[in-house]
Amino acid sequence: MVPTRRQLLQVTGTVSLTALAGCSAANVLDGEEPTEEYTLHIDAVNTSPTEYALYQPDDESLFGTPARTALQAIVPEGRHTTYGYKPLPSDAYVEHDGSYFQTKHVVTGQERVERSLVQVTPISEENVPEDAILIDALEQPSARVLKILHSYTQTGGRTSTAELLRGDQYVLRRPAEQESPLGTGELDGQVVTMTEDGTWAYRVHVTTERIVETAYTALAVNVASSRQQFRDVVFGSRIDATLTADELPTDARDRLDQTINRGSSSETAPLPDSFVTLLKALHLGAVNTATNGKLLWYDDALYRYGLYVNDAS
Repeated sequence: MVPTRRQLLQVTGTVSLTALAGCSAANVLDGEEPTEEYTLHIDAVNTSPTEYALYQPDDESLFGTPARTALQAIVPEGRHTTYGYKPLPSDAYVEHDGSYFQTKHVVTGQERVERSLVQVTPISEENVPEDAILIDALEQPSARVLKILHSYTQTGGRTSTAELLRGDQYVLRRPAEQESPLGTGELDGQVVTMTEDGTWAYRVHVTTERIVETAYTALAVNVASSRQQFRDVVFGSRIDATLTADELPTDARDRLDQTINRGSSSETAPLPDSFVTLLKALHLGAVNTATNGKLLWYDDALYRYGLYVNDAS
């Protein structure tokens, strides 16, 4: 039974680092122009590169269950087709009986299928009934959809999640969505609200239509037959920088060690040579906004790193 309101009453751009180092920076950054602060973050990853690269579906039902179903079907030599959504991340690495595979998706056509579509209509705070449902009281498959529609409505469609919608409607595709109170029609006509006091309230409309959906077929490509082979695959595809202490000049090596120990290191342009050398060694020489999620293998240890560039205050 869904609790009611009464029952509950919540980068990458291009810039030359050498132009920002030492005296050269004076030619690029006039004294009156804002200077930029470069912040390098490095965090230890307490696992091996091969373990870190392997994909494991979540335990939850919304994304985890379709992913596990697809993996069981495609590994080692199968196919699994879904309509309107991809059940797995593309290019994910998985292991099966000592062999290693990479997931792929290909479009294999279109099909007209029956789907439930969800739409919301804003209502004024004074018209919110006592039995309105707090969205956060709903389980993830329903709450997520309603929050996406809320974001779309409040931004006039200028939201990062707009691509998940079909016009101003959300199509329930995944099994957990279809089995949720939205999918069963329990919430059709119900008023839901983002806050306990009734702010940002909506009436929910659920309709059923036969729509054309893209057919995505998942498959698995064998990439390695041993752990050592898979390690080579990971280093060739996922590790962004491989360094040893001996490869770096002393000042750059000291800067790297300090950044690892502290978790981050910042410099304001013009950048010191040691910092520029380190950024180049990490292949960050063409970043002028931000990049993250990079992987470094340094002296037999794995690290995740990123660079952020902001105007200095």
